[in-house]
Amino acid sequence: MQNNDFPKLHNATWPGIVGKGLDSEPPIPFDKLLEMTAAAEVNGVKFDGIDLGLLDPHINIDSTDDEIKKIADKIAGYGLNVGSLVAPIWGGPILGTENDRKTFVEMVRKSCHFGKILREHGVRSYGVIRIDSASSPEEWAKNPIKNTELIAKTFREACDVAADFDEKLAAEGEICWGGMHSWKAMVETLEAVNRPNIGFQADMSHTLLYLLGYNAPQDRILPQNFDWNDRETLKAGLKTVTDALRPWTIDFHVAQNDGTVHGTGSHDKTGRHCLATDPNGKLDVANDAGYWLRDENGILTKAFKHICWDGCMFDNSVLTEQKTWNDILATLIKVRELHGWS
Repeated sequence: MQNNDFPKLHNATWPGIVGKGLDSEPPIPFDKLLEMTAAAEVNGVKFDGIDLGLLDPHINIDSTDDEIKKIADKIAGYGLNVGSLVAPIWGGPILGTENDRKTFVEMVRKSCHFGKILREHGVRSYGVIRIDSASSPEEWAKNPIKNTELIAKTFREACDVAADFDEKLAAEGEICWGGMHSWKAMVETLEAVNRPNIGFQADMSHTLLYLLGYNAPQDRILPQNFDWNDRETLKAGLKTVTDALRPWTIDFHVAQNDGTVHGTGSHDKTGRHCLATDPNGKLDVANDAGYWLRDENGILTKAFKHICWDGCMFDNSVLTEQKTWNDILATLIKVRELHGWS
């Protein structure tokens, strides 16, 4: 029996795209992901909604308003709401050219407009626009001070655009993005942006790797050759990272990780998302979600109205099996049982 109404439980569409393509498996169709999300059920509880990657081949960012409304109607037809949106900003790496940065900001504008039409059409009442630097840690490391300011300047321009749409932007903490590749770099970038509508998107898989210092050995928290059976040291490390980034967190992905990096297709090496039931997963997912959902005193922050499962770069045979989505939903339900509210 579910006693909590919040946070709402969302699936995501981009696992059907990320890591797929010419040098990997074909993308999973948008309609197929909606169908499996709607079909998932655990003891009468179903997904409340879905987060959208505004990415080809699922979504054309240049859709007309009428086309966006048709997408909204299709999603609503499955009994689902829309939450956060992923802006397709990777054609405009911030540490590229001036035109690249203009492209970045324009993609944010188009994403905000997309979200506005979804809101006005009645299918989206919460959620943010997700962004990142679209640039590598290697490029950032050539001049950290200058490049952090360039990222912050571009984020500020994007924030100003988003403010016109009453949208918040969430910068994804992932080790493959320059300026957000470590927990300390992420805090520095957010502080440099200095806008009220910028925040952090925490993904449990990616933030676990912050503890291991991939791409930023100087910011490593766990000791070399860490013994994953040492739960107390792991908990202390999670507390360090979440205390630093929780005040910024406005979007949250539930995920599992086996402590290694992984990449398929064109996607850079990043956190290896594991299935919710993977015995090699290093996190106690439901309990460890509490580091993000509760403050240092154990009080619920209620900083966002939904949580989303993010699991990318699985084989299509896994992603097209209904049991996969039922197991994911069961994990999200456990998170809400422990850290939800009514």
